[in-house]
Amino acid sequence: MRKLRALWMRLRGVVALGKTEDEFSAELESHLQMHIEDNLRASMSAQQARREAILKLGGIEQTTQAYRERGTLPLLDNLLRDVRYALRGFRRNPVFTMTVIATLTLGIGATTAVFSVVDPILFRSLPYANPDQLVSVGLTAPIIPVEFMLGGSYYDWRDHQHPFTALTSETGVEACDLTEQNAIRLNCAHAESSFLSTLGIAPVLGRSFTEEEDRPSAPKVALISYGLWQRRFGRDADVLNKTIAIDGQQTRIIGVLPRSFEMPTLEPADILVPQALDETEQRKADPGRVMYAFARLKPGLTIEQAKAELQPVFEYSLRLAPPRFRKEIHLRVRSLRDRQFQNVMLTAWLLLGSVAAVLLIACANVASLLMARAAQRGREMAVRSALGASPACLARQALTEALLLTVAGAVAGFLLAKILLRIFVAMAPEKIIYLNQAKIDLRIVLFTIVISTACGILFAFAPAVQKPNVEVLAERRSTRGISSALARQWLVATQIAVSVVLLVSGTLLLRSLWNMQTEKLGMQTKTVLTASITLGEHRYSVAGQQMEFFEQIAARLRRMPGVTALALSDSLPPGGPHHDQIYTSIAVAGRPSPAGGTGGMAAWRWVTPEYFRALNIPLLQGHGFDNEELRSTEHFVVLSKTFASRMFPKGNAIGQHLQLAFPSPINNPWYTVVGVVGNVKNSGLTGEDEPEYYRLRRDRPEDWDRSSTIIINTGASSDIVSRWIRSEIASVDPTVPVDIQTLSHRVDVMAERPRFEAVLIGFFAMTGLLMAMIGVYGVVSFLVAQRTQEIGIRLALGASRWNILRLVLWEGGRLILLGGVAGLLATLAISRALASLLFDVSPHDPATFASVILLLAAVALVAVTVPARVAMKVDPMVALRYE
Repeated sequence: MRKLRALWMRLRGVVALGKTEDEFSAELESHLQMHIEDNLRASMSAQQARREAILKLGGIEQTTQAYRERGTLPLLDNLLRDVRYALRGFRRNPVFTMTVIATLTLGIGATTAVFSVVDPILFRSLPYANPDQLVSVGLTAPIIPVEFMLGGSYYDWRDHQHPFTALTSETGVEACDLTEQNAIRLNCAHAESSFLSTLGIAPVLGRSFTEEEDRPSAPKVALISYGLWQRRFGRDADVLNKTIAIDGQQTRIIGVLPRSFEMPTLEPADILVPQALDETEQRKADPGRVMYAFARLKPGLTIEQAKAELQPVFEYSLRLAPPRFRKEIHLRVRSLRDRQFQNVMLTAWLLLGSVAAVLLIACANVASLLMARAAQRGREMAVRSALGASPACLARQALTEALLLTVAGAVAGFLLAKILLRIFVAMAPEKIIYLNQAKIDLRIVLFTIVISTACGILFAFAPAVQKPNVEVLAERRSTRGISSALARQWLVATQIAVSVVLLVSGTLLLRSLWNMQTEKLGMQTKTVLTASITLGEHRYSVAGQQMEFFEQIAARLRRMPGVTALALSDSLPPGGPHHDQIYTSIAVAGRPSPAGGTGGMAAWRWVTPEYFRALNIPLLQGHGFDNEELRSTEHFVVLSKTFASRMFPKGNAIGQHLQLAFPSPINNPWYTVVGVVGNVKNSGLTGEDEPEYYRLRRDRPEDWDRSSTIIINTGASSDIVSRWIRSEIASVDPTVPVDIQTLSHRVDVMAERPRFEAVLIGFFAMTGLLMAMIGVYGVVSFLVAQRTQEIGIRLALGASRWNILRLVLWEGGRLILLGGVAGLLATLAISRALASLLFDVSPHDPATFASVILLLAAVALVAVTVPARVAMKVDPMVALRYE
């Protein structure tokens, strides 16, 4: 210390003598070098004496010699010794220990929770025998969104196909009523007799139905689901051959489906019944019943090969279609998994990729912390090496410490995963398949163990392979950290790059969600209440009964106070199912039939006169339906703006006459256009609007079916109106179920899935950004600490505090710049994958990229400012005593 003080006084004298800066620097360097060499010689002598004394105490010299002769201690002793030593080290540095465990807890917990959600979608086997052989097969056309078959050709396909060992069909799932005591509404699936055998499913009780039972005139039989067997029959084994009333028809139970049974279309099904189609009639029909076909590939046959072998039967079916539609009909064969999860698979991969990025950032942060700790322990490792510890022993110690931290992080992460999974399930929409069934089972536990072990080995690698430097024994502190700084900087740059990708993805999804929620629907939603009713087939099998029920309910509800308009429709925009018709099949009086293609689809609905007023849909031309037209024997139609401008681009649509079906000599009247109304979203919040027309639902049985939605525009409280609706329906028929919602809630439900995706990706993005900025702070702080003496010398040589600030800001700024540029380039490359999830925003949206850059710059500035302020306050006198 005396030498250092003398050196400082001499330096002040040199400055007072007015020497130049170069002369001052040269003399300063010379004196510092002499000072360091003197200290080095003294330290090496003292260290050598200390080492000899230590080796002679307590038999360490003999122990070390024995250690060298044996090569190693017993494995268990080694392990226990390393564990004890690691725990003592963690206890001495609790802040470091808790930081590492918290980082691992967040990374492992989030990854485990998300994996438990996406595992059934991406990796778990389907609940069928040899599911990889199962495919969905059929035709694609604008009229139906998924592949389908028609009864007029399905049986020819079944008889003449070659690539499949079996081909079967089902005709969908419909609501049905169990009409015995304690009647309930169920879902009945209609399938061919070969359905279960093709899927490779065996009932847990009983059997499947036979070909003879799959005929129109056969006695009614059914298989019930495991859940229904458990709820309704208490898992009674004597349930076989019991008779139940389904839609008023006596049906014999012949089997119970397995607990894991699910329809290939993933529609919920409580009862499986024969579809009971007349094969002879279907072969003659044109086009016949719509069916959905599934098949089992022959062993070793690929989907592409199967598609090639099906070309002859496809060409045969194509010749049966009208010539102008043939170009828009295609053959599709795809795996059953692809059919089931096509709409959610991209979301699943996006969630898994996002949480994997968070895990990567967490591992990089932990690796950076361990490397900093290893740099600070350079002197300790050098002493242990000098005492005889081999490189393998030191590497094993580093690995043990990392694995202990990983085990603690994995246990805490597993508990966090259970909490996060409950949150995901609570906030997730029903449209994300399997999410409500997600759970943490043995498979998820094994996944947690694997990723935890991999993380531990990954971030323990750098400290484990680092060789101790014996030269640090001559120093008061280790400078090993300087050599590892570059690796830490690269880790931080990687974290920033990954964070940028997450931030851009999350921001794009949030902007898409905002655009979706602010999209104009073309109708009123805030004051509209809807009540959806489906009548049981057994009690309302006659069309007149259906019409009478709905008219009676409408008359009762119109007497409610506060009701400004009430209408009925068979469907409801924006996302409800509606009727579709091929656009070019609509004829205009006085014009030739359009040629070439389908022209897309036209949507249409049955509505009562007050429909447009109830939804506040603006009237653009003519008028809506009124009571006079309701009593008329003529036919009337109202067109949407898109439909009218496309069908009549040069003139007024009012008074024009349309034939709303492909020309046929039977039951194909002409309709008079009486009005044009504004466009309404009719294909969901994100779908393109189809041209649409509205048909007047009159007091005729043929205009009604079992399902209708009552639309009420009222300023009264929705709770009060809902209770009134239920009371009035129960007074007419207490067995009829009703689903009552506000229209705004219906619309909000449609945005649940995009909201879920945006919230999760946004959470992961902000988590990644936070951990990346912590990494920036840690690296810059470490560099400031390592360069304290240099900063002191710079200040002594006349550098200002602002010069030091710029120096430190550049240290952090270049990391952020490097990682930011790499992240933006990576985002540009992969953002196209998000295109199908976005609405009204480009995957390369400049505003999004600019906002991410500004956010990154702001957060990075905060992360770098703290160590920069520390550097500005360095005392030159203290810094020169630093080594």
